[in-house]
Amino acid sequence: MIKKSTALIAAMFVSGCQMTQQPDILVVNEQTPADFVAAQPNDVVNALTLDALNDQQIVEEAPVFDDVWERIRYQLSIPVPQNRAIVSERNYYAKHQSYLDRISKRGSPYLYYIVEEVEKREMPIELALLPIVESAFDPFGFSQRAASGIWQFMPETGERFKLKQNWWYDGRRDIVESTRAALDYLSYLHKTLEGDWLNAIAAYNSGEGRVLRAIQKNRQKHLPTDFWSLDLPKETTAYVPKLLALSDLLKRSDEFKVTWQPIVNAQVVDVVDVGSQIDLALAAEMAQMSITELYRLNPGFNRWATDPQGPHTLLLPLDIVAPFNEQLAKTDLKQRIRWQHYVVQKGDSLSVIAKKFDTSTQSIQTLNELSSNMIKVGQELLVPLSDANIDNEHLSKQMRLAAAPVKKQTVRYKVKKGDTLWDISNAHDVTIQQLANWNKMSADSILKLNQELVIHKSSQAVQPSRLEQSAKAITYKVRKGDSLARIASKFKVSVDDIVKWNKIDSKQYLQPGQKLKLNVDVTRT
Repeated sequence: MIKKSTALIAAMFVSGCQMTQQPDILVVNEQTPADFVAAQPNDVVNALTLDALNDQQIVEEAPVFDDVWERIRYQLSIPVPQNRAIVSERNYYAKHQSYLDRISKRGSPYLYYIVEEVEKREMPIELALLPIVESAFDPFGFSQRAASGIWQFMPETGERFKLKQNWWYDGRRDIVESTRAALDYLSYLHKTLEGDWLNAIAAYNSGEGRVLRAIQKNRQKHLPTDFWSLDLPKETTAYVPKLLALSDLLKRSDEFKVTWQPIVNAQVVDVVDVGSQIDLALAAEMAQMSITELYRLNPGFNRWATDPQGPHTLLLPLDIVAPFNEQLAKTDLKQRIRWQHYVVQKGDSLSVIAKKFDTSTQSIQTLNELSSNMIKVGQELLVPLSDANIDNEHLSKQMRLAAAPVKKQTVRYKVKKGDTLWDISNAHDVTIQQLANWNKMSADSILKLNQELVIHKSSQAVQPSRLEQSAKAITYKVRKGDSLARIASKFKVSVDDIVKWNKIDSKQYLQPGQKLKLNVDVTRT
């Protein structure tokens, strides 16, 4: 209606209201009604502007969500065909609410950050669900093929996308760095595979070479080159349906009666640049959090401290960042590493000393501000306490496992009543597709009672910590003037350990003659 009125006014202004003006006389055309008031130029401009505004499309603002899952659900855009592969995967997920709960718990520190990064790059939000398929958000996840981290990077692919990997640190497990590399890789695949996101996701699993060859093969036969038409490995043909099944289950969670445990849609962690190498146990103390919590947010570190050459960044809970920075500012650089004095002996070199204390030459150089490897007999050095001394108190077995070499082990499993491939794969920490491939069956095969399955598990030869190698149980009789702190210092153990070993209250006074059980590292005492 506004458009018609505006057009009419404009037309009348041009033709119906033609006027000739003589000095002091206004002559109105006879066709114009006597009571008509001519539109002024400003009226026409305003009307045309209003008309143009009405032609513009109104853009709705995205709603604000309290839950990250809701935020993802709102943006899901990749069509999900209801084919057999997707329905099968979706049914598996829908039947295992406990698995979805575990995903939410593991992903809660990371998912908001991942969603933010995906949105910044204007990539499909479905990619934020990819770590579920890859690792179920387990930062210490390690595959048969030596892929590692929540995005499951192979060593070579990690190097290709600038993920540092050395004795100190593995960027494939670093949440921030691996997310950056994964999105870089997916962007590259999307461009290489002519803008087809499903093919790009498939190539993330099998490599772009495999997908490009499949596309070329189809083109030669004048066949379609979409994902569903390509001849790809079984693992890859199941990989994309898993992601789409999760997307569909999230979109229609009410229909399938599943719950996605809420994850707060707000920044909960932040990156802090420490600026130098730091002992992670010390960093945990300064952040007032347990070493396990610190490693959970910073799973890229292999050792007791950050890499001397960096990165020197830590992912910390947002509410801890300010007090941590205050503590950091008060801590001298040399105090950030736990060290001991060492006098150089005849035959010593930095590499010999580093090997003796299970640390690195670079770490000794950095701590002592040495410009070269030259040292002399009698010279005093500060030697960082290595994981041989720190691991036993602070570094978790899980971290030692993540850095350990992989060995393969074959297990034979006899199917029990009620077993499914899903149950067996979860129990043995392998994928359904792996089970199917190893036993020459399809992923939706029906199992028979007492059927024997072959399972190839990766076992990692974890060297026991020095405490585990040289620990000795002793009974200590409390003497007059003893305290828990004094005994702990004497035997190089922690007060918490003494309390735990003896099931006593740390607030109670010790009595002379009281007997305490201690697990003492005889090589340190």
